[in-house]
Amino acid sequence: MQVFLFFLFQILELEIMEEDTGVPANDNTAEYASYEDFLDSQITATDLFYLEDEELARQLVEFGYRGSGEVIKREEFLARKQAAEASRQQKRNQQIELSHINPDTYERYDHVDSDPVFHALAEREELNRSGKMTTIIFIRDKNQRGQEISGYIDYASRLKNEDFKVYFSGKKRFLPKVSDLSFYNWETQTSASNPTVNYQVVSDSSNGLLFKNKRDRKIVNVDPKSKPGDNSKRVKIASDLYTQVVIYDHMTRRKT
Repeated sequence: MQVFLFFLFQILELEIMEEDTGVPANDNTAEYASYEDFLDSQITATDLFYLEDEELARQLVEFGYRGSGEVIKREEFLARKQAAEASRQQKRNQQIELSHINPDTYERYDHVDSDPVFHALAEREELNRSGKMTTIIFIRDKNQRGQEISGYIDYASRLKNEDFKVYFSGKKRFLPKVSDLSFYNWETQTSASNPTVNYQVVSDSSNGLLFKNKRDRKIVNVDPKSKPGDNSKRVKIASDLYTQVVIYDHMTRRKT
């Protein structure tokens, strides 16, 4: 096949003149969605006029018989594209300073992928930091004294006010506090509720405990027998580290 394409190229060279497409030497493989798009970038209108076959034109470029750019095989193209994406992700992580990324390796902490709760929180970290999502986390477990506690946590608020690297790295346990949206100690019967920058607590409702988003005024209903509300979703997370974890994702909308 390559021999045939070589002779075909020689014939074409006698019939058409080389054109300068202006495509730079391809260090920018990330600009192309696929290898086929990369090949197409080096095909000229004259090539298609004489060949009348797009796939054949691509093969000529791939084998180095046509095209003004660097000849790159599919495997090398994919490797370069993957490396470019990894570099971009590293820069994004540095800019946003995501807590679930180890600053020494620029990769996720092992604790993130070893437990479903922290994996779920890592997936939501950027959205909560950017304000596109405001997640409420319900956690029920035991504290250091062995007392059962539970509470609803405004994830975005805690992210803003705490260094979450200690949680994502597994150095410290992530548990509800008295300062969170809602807190209850089942042994001492200590209870507390607090508004946050994102939510107002509605505790006197006939529907039970509710949280009103301050941005779009939508209600998040945490009653497992009810729908969580507009633009909200309830997700149960099974974990060996906690007795019970439920996540309520609310996609925020500005009030118009």
